[in-house]
Amino acid sequence: MNILLIDDDEAVRMMLQDIIEDYQLGRIAASLPSAIGMDNHMLARLSADILIIDMLMPDLDGIRAVDTIRKGFAGKVIMLSQVESKDLVGKAYEHGIDYYVTKPLNRNEIVRVLRNVSEHLRLESFAHKLKHSLDSLAPQGVAPQSPAPCARQRAQTILQEIGIGTAPGAQDLLDIIDWLEAHSGSIPSLKALFTAVAASRPATSDAGREAKAMEQRLRRALCQGHISLAAMGAVDCTNPRFEDYAPRFFDYTGIRSTMRQIEQEEKPDPARIHINLRKFISALYDQAHS
Repeated sequence: MNILLIDDDEAVRMMLQDIIEDYQLGRIAASLPSAIGMDNHMLARLSADILIIDMLMPDLDGIRAVDTIRKGFAGKVIMLSQVESKDLVGKAYEHGIDYYVTKPLNRNEIVRVLRNVSEHLRLESFAHKLKHSLDSLAPQGVAPQSPAPCARQRAQTILQEIGIGTAPGAQDLLDIIDWLEAHSGSIPSLKALFTAVAASRPATSDAGREAKAMEQRLRRALCQGHISLAAMGAVDCTNPRFEDYAPRFFDYTGIRSTMRQIEQEEKPDPARIHINLRKFISALYDQAHS
């Protein structure tokens, strides 16, 4: 991890540098006495992953400095200050800092915070790569959907938020929602449901065969959604979308198991992921009507 230090107190910067080097927490990209001149171009040139900056400095305070780079900086910001006012701390978080550390600095706290930040960045990087890998499985050039009933639109939004909006099987799920809409939401056996949906399509010549193919597409799509949600939870298990969707649509024990694999940078094996199709379909229909 490349770390940029900005504090008008040289003793503080030296202390931080010693801690970072002693515990091998990263590389000091630069150590500056002022935030004047700091911008996204500088951060990119230094390949900075973490910015540690003092809140109160004579030339330019830390909050104003962070304001200038927050939208274009993908790294994490740790703010230092002797101020313990809840209002000022709250203001700092509102302006985009990720961690707040009070002075005088405590070695153990600095080590703990930097390790947490590094772990968070590592998980974000792995989840991003995993999502990119999953996205590459989606068909390209998907035509935009024509206007659809409200329930279908809501279901489509949910599938997009789960990460399978364009996956093979997404269209099947939307057609299933349409079929359930026309049959008062009553879910028959999955075999009967898939066969009925397949038979409702004008181009289907063999509904039984298409129903089997549909089930395979659905299982692949839901495996992708399971992994996508697990990656989301591995980065931030308090994410509202993760907290709402993971237990509602999937086996939560299975999600947690996949999260542990992701946290250990292991690529989940779809063959070992249990998918409950009926639970997912029922939850999707209920959510589309909520």
